[in-house]
Parts: sequence; C-alpha cells; structure tokens
Amino acid sequence: MPEKLEQRLQHAHADGRTLVMGVVNVTPDSFSDGGRFLSPDRAVRHALELVAAGADILDVGGESTRPGAQPVDEQDELERVLPVIEGLAAATDVPVSIDTAKPAVMRRAVAAGAAMINDVNGLRAEGAVDAVAELGVPVCIMHMLGEPRTMQKNPVYESVLDDIRDFLRERVLACKAAGIPASRIVLDPGFGFGKTLDHNLELLARLDEIVALGHPILAGMSRKSMMGTITGRKNPADRVAASVAAHLIAAQKGATVVRVHDVAETVDALKTLSALKAHRAD
Repeated sequence: MPEKLEQRLQHAHADGRTLVMGVVNVTPDSFSDGGRFLSPDRAVRHALELVAAGADILDVGGESTRPGAQPVDEQDELERVLPVIEGLAAATDVPVSIDTAKPAVMRRAVAAGAAMINDVNGLRAEGAVDAVAELGVPVCIMHMLGEPRTMQKNPVYESVLDDIRDFLRERVLACKAAGIPASRIVLDPGFGFGKTLDHNLELLARLDEIVALGHPILAGMSRKSMMGTITGRKNPADRVAASVAAHLIAAQKGATVVRVHDVAETVDALKTLSALKAHRAD
C-alpha cells in the first residue's frame, strides 16, 4: 500500500490531477465535527461513507489542531486512532493517512495499516524525521507558525510566501538528509495555521509558486474560519460552498491533494474541472 500511494501521488502531481483526502476526526473538540465520530465504529462508518463519495485518501486524526486546542496525551491519541485505522485497513483498499506529530503514534499507526503520515508540525518533534525515514511511507510536511494554542495570536511574517517557502525548503533538506526520498514528500503551506485572512488569501493566490518547489502540494481550507470570515457564515457546516470554491481554485493552481470534510461536493467540482480540461485538450 505505501508504494502504491507514493506512485499515485507522483502520477497525480505529474499529470496535474487533484486527489481528495477525506477528513476523519476522532476527537471531542475539532472545530467542525468534534465529538461526532469519537466512537471507533462511527468513525469507520463515516470514513466508508467518504470512500463511497469518492475519497482517494482518508486522513485519521486523534488530536485537534484548531486554534486554542490543548495537547493530547500520546496514549489517549493512540486509543482514539488505532481501532479506526485497523478497522479501515480491513474494510477498504483506500489508503489511510495518520494526522499526528508524535513519532510513537506514527510508528503504531503505520503498523496498524496507515499508508501515509500527515504532520502539521512539519516533522519538528524529536525523532519524527527518523521515524518517517524508517517507516518508508509518504509524508506531508505542513507549515505552522507557533502551536495550536497560540498560532492565531497576531501572526506576523516578513513575507508570508517567502517565509513559508523557505521553511518548506529547509524541512525538505532535513528529510533528504535523513534518507527520505523526494518522491515521498508532500508539502502543505498550512492555511489557517498561524495566518490571517490576508495571509491565507495571498497563499491561495500564489499557490502555484509553492507548487514550483517540485513536490505534490496539499491544500486544506475546508470549513475553516477564513471561509467564515469571507462569507459571514459562523457555523462551519454552512461553509461547504465556499470551501469547495477555495479547493477548486487550489486545484487550478496545481494542488495535488485537497483535504476536505465534504468529499462528494468536492469530487463533483473537480470532475467538472477535469471535463473542461479534457474539452480544451480536444
């Protein structure tokens, strides 16, 4: 499975296609769906519904990274995610990503069947880079300014695009130095993680300049506060249309993966974009 996912990511990147990663939060406090899928059985059922809707990857997380979120104990995180990963590995061939910053959780999750690591901390925890090098699975490295508890308190950049691009370049070099092949590295500029609305819009408008780093890019804006600020919709569940629009723009800018709550709607939007591209090619 890891090799299959690695190849699929690289082929999509080369062909200009966009894969859909469905969000499976096994948390009591995530901003959009906290507590809804805390039971492993409910989380697995929800994930399989995302597969039926067209998800290419499932991203399972047991620790909320919303602004102001508190850290979760390693054992608690493991107890949340491992039954879900094991259940999905037995029920579907769609690859599972583990959304974690903890090396021990990375190792246990991959042993349970996870085929990818998604680290919002950019593999900066002690031992994280070495763990990924040993596990041999694709990894998504995200930029976050500060930590979830404080990241939205007056985030400041000299140049948001240049600063994030420099950070991602540095993390790629650290990965390569540890023996992680470039073909396994996905990059995420971290929409909403220590960014104002203006920062997020600048990143979206210039996402193609992040794509130019040469790695598949993941974009995740689903139902986030930036969508609420733009539309005036306070309830995250009411931000579906804005989220789909933002991810469609990201796809047009070259994103290889979009991480979303609303899989069916996003899949339909991307099919429409693909049909237009095919028509132009003819």
